[in-house]
Amino acid sequence: MKRTVRNLVIVLGDQLDAESAALDGFDQQRDLLWMAEVAAESEHVWVSKPRIAVFLAAMRHFRAAQKKLQRRVHYTELDAPGNTQTLAGELARACAELQPERLIMTEAGEWRVQEAMAAAARAAGRPLVVREDRHFFQTRADFAAHAKGRKGLRMEFFYREVRRKHRVLLDEKGEPEGGQWNFDHDNRGSFSKAGPKAEALRPPALIAPDATTRAVLTLVANRFASHPGELTEFAWPVTPEDARGALRDFIEHRLPNFGRFEDAMWTEEPWLFHSRISSAMNLKLLNPREVVAAAEQAYREGRVPLASAEGFIRQILGWREYVRGIYWLHMPRYGELNALGATGALPAFYWTGKCEMKCLSQSIGQTLVHGYAHHIQRLMVTGLYALLLGVEPQKVHEWYLAVYVDAVEWVELPNTLGMSQYGDGGIMASKPYAATGKYIERMSNYCKGCRFDPAKSVGDDACPFTTLYWDFLLRHETLLAKNQRMALQIKNIARLEPAVRVAIRARAAAIQASGGVPPAAVGLLAL
Repeated sequence: MKRTVRNLVIVLGDQLDAESAALDGFDQQRDLLWMAEVAAESEHVWVSKPRIAVFLAAMRHFRAAQKKLQRRVHYTELDAPGNTQTLAGELARACAELQPERLIMTEAGEWRVQEAMAAAARAAGRPLVVREDRHFFQTRADFAAHAKGRKGLRMEFFYREVRRKHRVLLDEKGEPEGGQWNFDHDNRGSFSKAGPKAEALRPPALIAPDATTRAVLTLVANRFASHPGELTEFAWPVTPEDARGALRDFIEHRLPNFGRFEDAMWTEEPWLFHSRISSAMNLKLLNPREVVAAAEQAYREGRVPLASAEGFIRQILGWREYVRGIYWLHMPRYGELNALGATGALPAFYWTGKCEMKCLSQSIGQTLVHGYAHHIQRLMVTGLYALLLGVEPQKVHEWYLAVYVDAVEWVELPNTLGMSQYGDGGIMASKPYAATGKYIERMSNYCKGCRFDPAKSVGDDACPFTTLYWDFLLRHETLLAKNQRMALQIKNIARLEPAVRVAIRARAAAIQASGGVPPAAVGLLAL
């Protein structure tokens, strides 16, 4: 006699949490886990091979772990016969075959996917129970309550509120350790000419793919051969055990210097003092409470300076929670915002890394190899160039969602469209993050050996970042003049001579007309 299915429990690729609310009350006899690998989730944007592999390898390991717990799993692999290659199509097939009484899931990490699951449940005539995602410190309702009645939202105030609520890095009186909430001013160091190795840089302990992961790498290489990215260096954590090992390695060997050098960049050094655990957290292999607790404990034991512990914790307890709140507060309208009216195309070299500008070739090159770049490479190199060039923010968003292994839309979209591209007009950030090539020169060694001079705005050897920075201010002068935090930059453009303005605009137009690639010679006046 066929066993009936009481609850079909939906587990999406970024919900690999053994403690998920969707699993509460799971009955091994009457309930069934549902998981599906579908091509549509790798093709709605041109997803890179490393990102596809991270998701599929983590999903297959999760399946194995659940089976060890004697839980029934209805799992459709990518190349299974009859696979419709969409989440909605596979859920419809499962409902028709299994006739579950109801569907249960944890809140999706993407508005599009949540809508698709709800529509599929309605079409199948099955009730869908959506449970709160307790992976996070704050619920969506918590953030909505924080936002209610405020004219504007800023992460710093949210961060303080959450730290007090969860009693993180507080002294006995309930005040912030060290007498201040934020040690950002201590965390802006750059490397000396000797580079990061002079700071006792120890590379992360990389994780060799096991048999399950190797099978996924072969599948991805064959099935998605035309997609960007490489798999030869794949070493991401895809199990909770791997993720905890990566966390321990970071806390012991790189967190002590993380704060001081978190914004620094260096040629051929993709990892520096960063953690490499964001993808594990975003796939729910690693609980952020465990991460925050480990960093705080390292500080209290005297193994890590306060500025490093606080800077790292702020990324998780502050930014990570804040961007999720912004995403769900403003979706679906948020994804369509374009406050600066940018309409340009994304340069083709974002998909190849082949570019004369060393900072971009380095940042994009490591992204395609590893599926990774740290936050300053994303914000102040790849993101900054797209902002200054005037690329449509939705195109920038699609690229970031496609290429980074830690990209789930709730975290990626506000960081890209809002923080990086100022497409939301100030919801995420109080001003555009616009800078010349001098910022990159100060924070890296990328400019050494590059043919472009970050001090020049026009001329054949002028840094395109610097040219486009001034052009960006000129294009948006009226709008930016209303922003108090842009006052100094607006005053600076007022000092530009008319001839210089014309030269800047001409070179910027030539760069834009050539697809974001600086022409070899434009014959303009050199400053």
